[in-house]
Amino acid sequence: MEETWKPKVAGILSIIDGIFGLVLGLALLIMGGILHSYPWLMWGYALELETAALIAFVGIITIILGIVAIVGGAFAIRRRIWGLALAGAICAFLAPTGFILGILSIIWVAMSKKEFV
Repeated sequence: MEETWKPKVAGILSIIDGIFGLVLGLALLIMGGILHSYPWLMWGYALELETAALIAFVGIITIILGIVAIVGGAFAIRRRIWGLALAGAICAFLAPTGFILGILSIIWVAMSKKEFV
């Protein structure tokens, strides 16, 4: 089977989106922790502790999606374990940072299934 550009580009897009997801997730996690400790920072708005915990929880989920997207992107570049590469592309799609990157990554990983070992 001839190797095409699709899995490599899909992997690169997944990794880029995963890095963005990690950065956003860490920012949300830190912001949730700060707002939990200092609720008066909300510029005069009353912030309940549940809201700060929800922000931190969304940050954790975003970090997990980013990690899976990075790992899946690495497997897509190496053309190994198609299911994990597809899972990484799906996590790139689900992460709040890269809707378009995730869609393109899913399409190109799915189209290049025969190239995976």
